[in-house]
Amino acid sequence: MRRRISLLVAATTSAIILAFLIPMGLLVRTLAEDRAVAGASQEAQQVATLAAGVSDVGQLTDLVNLVDQKSERATSVLLPDGTLIGTAPPGSPQSAAEVVSRARAGYAFTLLGNETAQVVVPVVTSRGTLVVRTAISGGDLRQGVTTAWLTFAGLGLLLLVVAVFAADRLGRRVSAPVSELAAIANRLRAGELDARAVPRGPAETVELGTGLNRLADRIGELLTAEREAVADLSHRLRTPVTALRLDVDAVTEPELAERLRDHIGHLERTVDAIVKDARRPVRGTLGRSCDAASVVRDRVAFWSALAADQGRDLTVSIPFAETRAAIDAADLVDVVDALVDNVFAHTPDGTAFAVSLRSTEVATVRLEVADSGPGTPNPDVTMRGHSTAKSTGLGLDIVRRAAIAAGGELVLATSPSGGLLAVVTFAITES
Repeated sequence: MRRRISLLVAATTSAIILAFLIPMGLLVRTLAEDRAVAGASQEAQQVATLAAGVSDVGQLTDLVNLVDQKSERATSVLLPDGTLIGTAPPGSPQSAAEVVSRARAGYAFTLLGNETAQVVVPVVTSRGTLVVRTAISGGDLRQGVTTAWLTFAGLGLLLLVVAVFAADRLGRRVSAPVSELAAIANRLRAGELDARAVPRGPAETVELGTGLNRLADRIGELLTAEREAVADLSHRLRTPVTALRLDVDAVTEPELAERLRDHIGHLERTVDAIVKDARRPVRGTLGRSCDAASVVRDRVAFWSALAADQGRDLTVSIPFAETRAAIDAADLVDVVDALVDNVFAHTPDGTAFAVSLRSTEVATVRLEVADSGPGTPNPDVTMRGHSTAKSTGLGLDIVRRAAIAAGGELVLATSPSGGLLAVVTFAITES
């Protein structure tokens, strides 16, 4: 915003300055020419007056030489017989003849050229018509013009700098509150729900800051209400589940009792998964990062003991170099636990599985968990509401949402051995 305001003011100020300076420069040049011509005309009239009263050629020559010595202009007198006293003005002989012919006809005039000018004054005497010519050099015509133009250019540049500086200060006053509001919004997105803006600046920015604070307050109220509802839900559900388990213990038929215990166990796992998912802390995985290789290696080491106890062949492929991923370490732990627990829950003992982690060429970290089990008949198991007899599907749903929050995705496919292949990608972050 500051840059756009500064550019706009610079463009507008430049247009105004040019619109002012160009006519002023042309006016100064015209005034300089008029000044030079007026001085030359006065000098030519003085010489013409003196020449009219001097009949001796020698005296007239001394007079013209004296005038030339005291003036920067060159003055000459052309006698009726063609004798030239002084320096002839510049120009071709043909043009000089035309000037003399016009002057002897009784006309006084001024000739302006591109580089020089001359003032021509006729003097009528008893001996005939004398022609007095005063030549004006280009330097005399442009005297002071360059200095004036440089002064105007410097003044225009100074005005432009002052205008841009003022625009930058104004842009800073306007953009600073907006930048602060953006920083507060990013902090709220990152999970800092206690962040609040200090409304200041223009009226619109103050209104925006007030609205952002009200939104943050409302988010806090909704989260508090949600957590209270989850706490109430956990208490209200556990009591009837416990009563059901006690009633099952009173069932005398073993097969029916075992089946009821399985159903109750499934119900308990469902309730635990719902409560755990709802109580997940508000963390901003955007902007968070961790060493994915270290986290995954630690969790695989944790599950390796159970894998050995069940006779599962575990293949691990994790780099020892640091691999930064845009996900919080606690969330990555939940992701690995959900994927590995899915293998243990849905494949029989002795089923081999593999865990691998690597960086890809498209700036992502790729986590793969593949097993040699029967696979899953339900490709929508990651969507909430789809479940099997022994799974709520919430574990993979947590994995999917964590991957999306980290700039990646969860893809389920068939492993080379025919089992389930879960591929999770995360965005790479700087160290």
